[in-house]
Amino acid sequence: MNIMNLFNDKPNDTTSALTSSSDSAPLAYRMCPRTLEEYIGQNHILGKGKLLRRAIEADRITSLILYGPSGTGKTALARIIAEKTKAHFEWLNAATAGLDELRKVIQSARTRKAKDIRTILFLDEIHRFNKLQQDALLPDVEEGNITLIAATVENPFFYVNSALLSRSQVFELKPLTEEDILKIINSAIHDKERGLGTLKIIASEDALRHIAKMSGGDARKALSALEIAVLTTPPDSEAGINITIQIAEESIQKKVIVYDKKGDQHYDTISAFIKSMRGSDPDAAVYYLAKMLYAGEDPRFIARRIVICASEDVGDADPMALVLATSALKAVEFIGVPEARIPLAQAAIYIAKAPKNNSCYKAIEEAMKDIESEQTMEVPNHLKDSHYPGAKKLGHGEGYKYPHDHGGYVEQEYLPKKKKYYKP
Repeated sequence: MNIMNLFNDKPNDTTSALTSSSDSAPLAYRMCPRTLEEYIGQNHILGKGKLLRRAIEADRITSLILYGPSGTGKTALARIIAEKTKAHFEWLNAATAGLDELRKVIQSARTRKAKDIRTILFLDEIHRFNKLQQDALLPDVEEGNITLIAATVENPFFYVNSALLSRSQVFELKPLTEEDILKIINSAIHDKERGLGTLKIIASEDALRHIAKMSGGDARKALSALEIAVLTTPPDSEAGINITIQIAEESIQKKVIVYDKKGDQHYDTISAFIKSMRGSDPDAAVYYLAKMLYAGEDPRFIARRIVICASEDVGDADPMALVLATSALKAVEFIGVPEARIPLAQAAIYIAKAPKNNSCYKAIEEAMKDIESEQTMEVPNHLKDSHYPGAKKLGHGEGYKYPHDHGGYVEQEYLPKKKKYYKP
């Protein structure tokens, strides 16, 4: 059974199975903060006087959902709550737990409630629970049989049932800053109880800053890289372990891009890309383009958005923008990655530099609104098709003035009710 009881049934027991500092455990696990004072980052929700901090300190946690990228402190926060609370604490991972296990936890929670013992259930990766499994939580969350703390790397507004969301407070954890990561890895270097403080580590500022920068706001990634660097670097003649910038680069390897192809990062980055082109900033446009390509975004998806931007935002100010954008789309489909990045960059830069005019976009938007909200106007008889038998008897086409017979333009009615959609 994939259930870890962090406490026994005595509400005052504060011995947690999660805070083992075994030397065999990974450094990232050993350095997990034990108190709010040790917790680094997320000041927007855990700073002095903030709601969540007050609730944890007062042991008045209500059901909540923590969401954010990996390595930002979701599980660490759950461990702190486990240490702080007098409630019974249960742990489940939605990736491996089934409905039967969930029901056993809930049934035990109901039994404890009868003894006035609260139960907090930490459910990791809640986005992996299907609708049926999430629905199974609802009655007991609502009745207070369990207090749910759920964690997810996915936007809960996309992956968690609305009914469960309405019964929970949602807190977003953001990627840690470079300075936050530096504090964490420096703490690990000097901590003699759980970290690497018993070793003589000489790390250059450049090396540590490189690890912090390349970790992409992920503390687990940074600590793992530091541990690899220390364990794989032989001591020098004075028994010191020198961590240079070269060792740091090898240990962190490729930079981690925080980018989820179906969630916030996907939509936020493409939004920033389009707005940068619209705002005539080619440098920003190229940066977001590079980020998407580096993260493995579908280049055809990017190309389609460039085509839309060319027509919507540049429009008649430079009709060649649409020609270049559609050519880039064809080039992407023809040559594929990695070379496709070149025509994509060419099209993005061209559109960013082009003059802007959204008259065509506004014209079709206003016309669509009229079609949707007003009575549809009848096509005037002189504009109706006259190329079929019987059309003449109906008067279709009668009185139509062929513009080319009048030098290319002639005054005549095209709409029974005068409208002004195109405003160049």
